[in-house]
Amino acid sequence: MPQSIASHPDRLLPAEPGTRSIARDLLARVQDLPIISPHGHVDAAVIEQNTPFPDPAALLVSPDHYVTRLIHASGVPLDRLRPSKTAEPDSRAVWREFCKAWPLFDGTASGYWLRTQFESVFGLQHEISAETAEATYDAISAKLQEPGFRPRELFKDFNIEVLATTDDPLDKLESHKAIAQDPSFHGRVLPTFRPDAYLNIAHPDWAGNVERLLAAAGDGGTGYGAYLAALESRRRYFIDHGAVSADHGVITPATLKLDQAEAARLFDRARSGEATPEDRDAFEAHMMYQMARMSVVDGLVMTIHPGSYRNHHQPTFEFFGADTGHDIPFGINYTQAIRPVLQDFGTAKDFHLVLFTLDETVFSRELAPLAGFYPSVYLGAPWWFLDAPDAMLRFRSAVTETAGFSRSSGFIDDTRAFCSIPARHDASRRIEASFLARLVAEHRITEDRAHELIVDIVDASPRRVFKL
Repeated sequence: MPQSIASHPDRLLPAEPGTRSIARDLLARVQDLPIISPHGHVDAAVIEQNTPFPDPAALLVSPDHYVTRLIHASGVPLDRLRPSKTAEPDSRAVWREFCKAWPLFDGTASGYWLRTQFESVFGLQHEISAETAEATYDAISAKLQEPGFRPRELFKDFNIEVLATTDDPLDKLESHKAIAQDPSFHGRVLPTFRPDAYLNIAHPDWAGNVERLLAAAGDGGTGYGAYLAALESRRRYFIDHGAVSADHGVITPATLKLDQAEAARLFDRARSGEATPEDRDAFEAHMMYQMARMSVVDGLVMTIHPGSYRNHHQPTFEFFGADTGHDIPFGINYTQAIRPVLQDFGTAKDFHLVLFTLDETVFSRELAPLAGFYPSVYLGAPWWFLDAPDAMLRFRSAVTETAGFSRSSGFIDDTRAFCSIPARHDASRRIEASFLARLVAEHRITEDRAHELIVDIVDASPRRVFKL
């Protein structure tokens, strides 16, 4: 039987034999280092309660918009792949649709991660196909029933040292507390402050969220000043429970410094339902400035994830909800948008600002020059549609000549799919080894220096940037 491509030792490494040999040695240097995951979306309760994973489709297909979006593009209705507001499809039927569509994933990042999981995590003996749908469903189901195949056991098996979650500002963080106090658990599960729905007036729940925030942390106040104080209070609560960063999923990276009176006026207009679209944009941009100011004070790393047109297809959003595969990237501007923050805080001591993008055109034009001057700015790893092998190589090629290696965040898996975490980090390590091997082969850096750099990229950079 031929060797599976998912277990081939040279997967993602350079094709040229000499460069590949260098890459192999570099990969060996970091292959067994622990996983540092400072940004992701795994639910802490799953780890705290050691909840068994659901069936194969509910684990690997239905919640993964990387997967369902491409199958949907081939003509399969989403209601045959994931739950809607009115029905939940049969798990085996979903799996059969996925297996039938498996050839669609050739060459995609999703296909690479899934193939790696099937081989290394689930130990599948059959290739995924329409013909093997029942056999592979049964094999994965049996694996999911094994006592050792639970989140806590896999956390250890995957060699995860740090895993950050993404959390609502009013979350009590009870699962994080329980994990931190459990002497039998080895590793760190850190909350992340994610205040988008409390800053963006256009969010449908903004008004209600503000009321809840003021009631919980406003110390009896009702105005803009109490609103800021409540956000500061909740940030401190997160820090007390292990948080190291605040994450912001914004439409654009716009920032704006308003005086107190103007900000209060916009806040009051929004609460009365009178805010214009221009008011909403200005207030969110101002609150991004305020989030930076707060990070300078309390030390939370500020990460910005802009440039996604969320819920692009309104009928799908109404029937299936958010995060269902139709968030589409668009072009952004960082140089002008982030300038108000950098004017005041770009050189502030210990302020860390990690900038992500879905717009590759800003890698070399804007982000690398910004990170190459401002001590506060770090380059967020390729994210979402860009966390694929070729895109990661393009990122390294685009930013390194201007910003070097020290100004990047380390790999960010940004995943809800717990079982994909080792596959994603392994892919990143292979790409970093490939890029460095090319520089060695071209006599642009020495091999000894490449060995130092890959350890820094994989391990030291995320620890340094996220203050771990």
